[in-house]
Amino acid sequence: MSAPRNPPFRAEHLGSLLRPRDLLAARTAAAAAPDDAAAAAALKDAEDRAVADIVKTQLDLGYSAVSDGEYRRGVFWGSFFQTLDGFTEVQNPPLSLFRTYVPDIAGFLEKGGPGQSCLCTGRIAHRGASSFVAEWQAVDALLPADRKGQGKLTIIAPPWYHLRYKEGHAYPKDVYANDKEYFDDIAKAFHTELDILYEAGVRNIQIDDPNFAYFCSEKMIEGWAADTSNTQTLDELLDTYISAYNAALSRHKDKMHFGVHICRGNFRGSRHFSEGGYDRIAAKLFQKLDVATYYLEYDTERAGSFEPLLHLPKHKNVVLGVVSTKFDDLEDKAALRARVELAADYMARGAGTSMDEALGRISVSGQCGFASHEEGNSISWDGMINKLKLVRELADDIWPSQP
Repeated sequence: MSAPRNPPFRAEHLGSLLRPRDLLAARTAAAAAPDDAAAAAALKDAEDRAVADIVKTQLDLGYSAVSDGEYRRGVFWGSFFQTLDGFTEVQNPPLSLFRTYVPDIAGFLEKGGPGQSCLCTGRIAHRGASSFVAEWQAVDALLPADRKGQGKLTIIAPPWYHLRYKEGHAYPKDVYANDKEYFDDIAKAFHTELDILYEAGVRNIQIDDPNFAYFCSEKMIEGWAADTSNTQTLDELLDTYISAYNAALSRHKDKMHFGVHICRGNFRGSRHFSEGGYDRIAAKLFQKLDVATYYLEYDTERAGSFEPLLHLPKHKNVVLGVVSTKFDDLEDKAALRARVELAADYMARGAGTSMDEALGRISVSGQCGFASHEEGNSISWDGMINKLKLVRELADDIWPSQP
């Protein structure tokens, strides 16, 4: 079995892009007047114009896996879970619900606590209407005829609203007796969602999941060990999450490209949440998770070495996030190429292949999106464009004439 290509393309970005100021202003105005039809219409118009502009920008820069910049969302995870039966959005939830040592929750506490979360309050079921399909259709309609279907849709991970909650708080015990029952219904909801997206022409999906990186955080590991309410080990929980993914993707993994994006957080002001290399999870994650591609943060030492890539099977791809999306400073292209070649060396040794074959399974990108939250990172618009150009130029240097 060979690794699929196109997607992933040689030059990738990870979905979110800086929002234009007029879009942010329109979103603020609509939020301040939720019953004002004129404000809602003005926001829709601002979104449409901004998406059209950013799609053109991506095409002009030579990108194939075009997104809408996540311009119709306030945060990267969107509203999938909010649209399911059985989930209730909660504003300013009590801290007593949370494992406060989970890195993003610990980060939110620095800003006063999680301002919003979703709780399972009943039996989970899809309502038959997708929260993502309109985003996809708007982008695909803007693509040239020879590029239809090449865009990329970002979605949130099946276990997203699980790790953060203390034992016994992720779902009501009178609804689900255990994690397996809970994740079985989430899998069914994903099946319905993916059916809708497939019928709409979606073939390239990036699943965003910072939680996997948290399993590599020493603070998280220590916090888990000290929490006497936990009933399983972190290794057992990782197995549970991999099983949840595989069940959710099982009906579509052979007809859609799935990749999982793992980073260490990208909060306001370019704040990261965790540190630690992939060593602790690499073997299981790379060999047991039913995805074709791993979009991995690799822009700083906090992501560790390339050694975990020894575990990447030869039928899977990696998109190396070697360019920072957090700040304007540009990396040296020659140094980036050397890092890509070092990663390929580990992959070749681990899979028993040639360097050329290993390079054939690599793409490059930024380490994360530019605006996982609508406020965006501490990078300027010009800085973002320069980073996107750098990624494209790096890909062209390593793989000439490949998209």
